[in-house]
Amino acid sequence: MARELAYKKRDAASGTADSVVVFLHGYGADGADLLGLADPLSDHMPDTAFYAPDAPEKCSGNPFGFQWFPIPWLDGSSEEAATQGAARAHEDIDAFLDKVLAETGLTPDRMIVFGFSQGTMMSLRVVPQRDAEVAGIVAFSGRILETETYGEAVKVRPPVLLVHGDADEMVPVAHFQEAGQVLQDAGFTVYGHVQEGTGHGIAPDGLSVALSFMADRLGIAPKAS
Repeated sequence: MARELAYKKRDAASGTADSVVVFLHGYGADGADLLGLADPLSDHMPDTAFYAPDAPEKCSGNPFGFQWFPIPWLDGSSEEAATQGAARAHEDIDAFLDKVLAETGLTPDRMIVFGFSQGTMMSLRVVPQRDAEVAGIVAFSGRILETETYGEAVKVRPPVLLVHGDADEMVPVAHFQEAGQVLQDAGFTVYGHVQEGTGHGIAPDGLSVALSFMADRLGIAPKAS
């Protein structure tokens, strides 16, 4: 049974939401960590609501943050615990996306799922295994968890934007190339952007590319600068 996730949200700046972005944060963070991106994004996406759940477990490596699943090489957990944790978090996220759609009254094609690091790993796992296709996946600084069997579980193939820093020491940029290849082999349309000189984070150029991708997928006219 799925666990109910605590979350924070930012209502559409215009007062009426015709699209929604769901942020999935990284290991040791919380929903508020990514919800701050709603500030620069909502200026260009005024009719978009933003939701940011906290992962269901306290983080083993950071008691002030949360984790979607344990990471053996960071917290000393077992591979079995990591696998079981990801499977359970999959159910939690799947149920949360349904909750957001029900609460907003929107259809899946008006939803973007935006992940960072471990949140990207879960986004790339959960969203393609749902019954209905969302508008797109924005995947920062992550990787695909089960590369060899990935395509076997895929039901839908929303467009994916992969963004990665070329100086990322936490999740090396080689995973960016690997994820792109796995997704293309599974029939996805994949876009990619490398943030030059950026470590494990979201740089202004990466966020700008993400905004363009989301606006395109949601049919939002770019704001005149």
